Amino acid sequence: MYARQGLLMVLLAALLLEVTSLIQYFYAKKGLRKEADSRAQSEMTATRLRIENYTLSVENDARLLSWALSDFLDNPDELPALITKMMDNNPVIANGFVAFKDNYYPQHGRWYEPVVTRLPEGLVLHQIGSQEHDYFSADWYIKPMQTGDGYWSEPYFDKDGVKKLVVTYSVPVNDDSGARVGILGVDVELDWLNVLVSMVKPYKNAFSTLTSRKGQLIAAPPETLSFEKSLRYESDIYRTGWKISVTIPEDELYGHIKKISTLVLFLQILGLMLLILIIQWTAREQIKLENISASREKIEEELKIARGIQMAMIPKVFPPYPERKDIDIYASILPAKEVGGDLYDFYIRDEKLYFCIGDVSGKGVPASLVMAVTRSLFRTVSAHENSPGHIVTSLNESMSEMNENNMFVTFFCGVLDLRNGNLRYCNAGHNAPVILNTDKSILPVEPNVPLGIVPGMKFQEQEIELRYDDAIFLYTDGLTEAENMNHDFFGEQRMLDALSGLKGSRSHLEEMQKAVESYVGHAPQSDDLTMLFIHYLNDDSSSESEKHLLIHNDIQQIPQLAAFVEAIAEKKQLDHSLSLNLNLALEEAVTNVIMYAYPKGTDGLVDIEAIIREHSLTFIVSDSGQPFDPTSQPQADISLGVDDRPIGGLGIYMVRNIMDSVSYRRSDGKNILTMIKNI
Repeated sequence: MYARQGLLMVLLAALLLEVTSLIQYFYAKKGLRKEADSRAQSEMTATRLRIENYTLSVENDARLLSWALSDFLDNPDELPALITKMMDNNPVIANGFVAFKDNYYPQHGRWYEPVVTRLPEGLVLHQIGSQEHDYFSADWYIKPMQTGDGYWSEPYFDKDGVKKLVVTYSVPVNDDSGARVGILGVDVELDWLNVLVSMVKPYKNAFSTLTSRKGQLIAAPPETLSFEKSLRYESDIYRTGWKISVTIPEDELYGHIKKISTLVLFLQILGLMLLILIIQWTAREQIKLENISASREKIEEELKIARGIQMAMIPKVFPPYPERKDIDIYASILPAKEVGGDLYDFYIRDEKLYFCIGDVSGKGVPASLVMAVTRSLFRTVSAHENSPGHIVTSLNESMSEMNENNMFVTFFCGVLDLRNGNLRYCNAGHNAPVILNTDKSILPVEPNVPLGIVPGMKFQEQEIELRYDDAIFLYTDGLTEAENMNHDFFGEQRMLDALSGLKGSRSHLEEMQKAVESYVGHAPQSDDLTMLFIHYLNDDSSSESEKHLLIHNDIQQIPQLAAFVEAIAEKKQLDHSLSLNLNLALEEAVTNVIMYAYPKGTDGLVDIEAIIREHSLTFIVSDSGQPFDPTSQPQADISLGVDDRPIGGLGIYMVRNIMDSVSYRRSDGKNILTMIKNI
């Protein structure tokens, strides 16, 4: 208790110190950010105004000169003098020029562009318009001619003038009628912009850039700088489309407070470590207990998950076959621990109920794993095997091979033919079930040995007939060996007494559960308790009936199918079109067996069984020929023409379209094709 309180105090102290440090760091960072915002905006604004003053002076001079040139268009030789005068008054301008539209002065050719360039020896006049210097495609010419307004160009290298990086400001030149006849342009070197931009330096490692409207660099530091994290500020330059930006590295801005925070954190950790060492001797045992408790909770949670997985493996929805009137089933399983070794399972295949119940030696997780394996093996083996004796023998062989821990399973397996009540069963050391008919009696069973003990063991199969309203009650020894507070068993006689004359499988199991709970009282459950009740309700007078037809693999015997189907159609009062479709489907299936099941020249039999129910017809076609699954063949593409469609596949296509369900299995050396038509 004290150790836990000590650890809690350490955690609270650490939390408070950390929160205090975070608050201090937050407000310090916020103050520095505010100061950085102010300094960056201030210096950036001052530089922006300087640049705007320069650009405005250039724009004003260019606009004034463009108006003046309008009066001298008739005398082009006077134009260079006007440009020279403007450049004398504005030393920022590197080139001044006027570029006229196509053949405006025929005597000067198609391109006429007098340029005055500022060179070290002075202002020099030259004419550079030519096919090699086709200014008609330049943006500084096109934009003003289109918009009638001034335009700042993207940066470019002036190879014909000052031979430096420049930007051009150009305005249209109009004649007396207001028509645009050319443009006046002035070039500004970027060197002076670099000087102005480099002056924006609110911090030592901060830097500034000037970019054009398309993001091209106009002015930047001589070296490319890159920071993982930084603050960036931007401002637009009036009318030019340029942007000036300032970048401040966060490491420089917050570096000092980060160092201080790291030092404070180190001291806090050191203090907390000293505090932990002081209370460690009291906390050690407490931590051990908590670890043990956590491990137990984890194991319990995993056991709950394992129980959910185990319960999901067995049928638990009741009634399991609500549409069937010939069988009533109910089951329950109650493990003594989170997981147990009892199992039951059942399912219907080919009008036969396959069911089992079992009890694994031992309890807990090992028994639950063996239970899961046993149930999976039962499903796998019984899917292709009809004999309970063969099913139990196969399970025993598989479990004997993997039984390194010498565990075994008592097991009872049964196959109930729902059409006639024939029950075949095989016992492997399990408690004998109870048969309920006009009386209550223990089913006579050969005890055999449990599964997983003796490899190669042959298990004896037995058989009885169930009649309408007969039932079979299966259970594990957790029922008869349930103990009360005096450690007395519930016993077989109390079990028989509890099997009253109640109707319904669920009622029987609920009554049995109440009897066990009343006898056991508050005594803890000592073993897994599993019960399975199967009530056979197929009345011979019911609407279900069967018909059989046995023919040889001779195509000449196919006409017998028509009479076979016609008799069924007459019994069910089916319309003529449905009768024809059923005959067509059955004929295709049987013809397929006659043609392909047996080797050529070999005599073989084809067994056709029809099960007639109130709302369905089931046809089962079986043969002992070579294995062949017609349902595995690819679907025929009837959209193709006769010449393009591959041979085969139409027969099973018609069967699938006529019948509501078509399935194939190979069992006991036979091909079995089951076709169901809902009526």
